[in-house]
Amino acid sequence: MSKYTTVSTKIPQELKEKMKELRIKPSRLLRKAIEDEIRRREAEKVKEEIERLRPVLDKVNIEEVVKGIREDRTRR
Repeated sequence: MSKYTTVSTKIPQELKEKMKELRIKPSRLLRKAIEDEIRRREAEKVKEEIERLRPVLDKVNIEEVVKGIREDRTRR
């Protein structure tokens, strides 16, 4: 079973009333928003790492990599 923790935030009363009126469940909405933001930031970190490694990656000869993979497969 997963462990859970509580995260709370304050919002204007008007928003809370509108959420109730529109039957918006804050826990579901906030959970999805947090998950989406985490995915977005993780993807951003990966992009930054790729950019940092680009000079090295640009030196890699794709044909040689493919050739090496094919040779490795035939040895098995």
